[in-house]
Amino acid sequence: MTSKIDDEIVEEIRRRRQAHAESLGYDLKRIVEDLQRQEKDSGTPVVKRLPRTPQAIPKRSSA
Repeated sequence: MTSKIDDEIVEEIRRRRQAHAESLGYDLKRIVEDLQRQEKDSGTPVVKRLPRTPQAIPKRSSA
């Protein structure tokens, strides 16, 4: 069971996310561009990893 404080934090995040999307007209491209700008302006280093190559799964023999 989640505590009341957890619920308050989740609700605050949802309110902020909703207000942000609304301020940009719910335009996904504008939302992404704005979040990327904020990320860049923050000066916080961002870890970017190379995509992983999928590993082949050996086929099972039917017994």
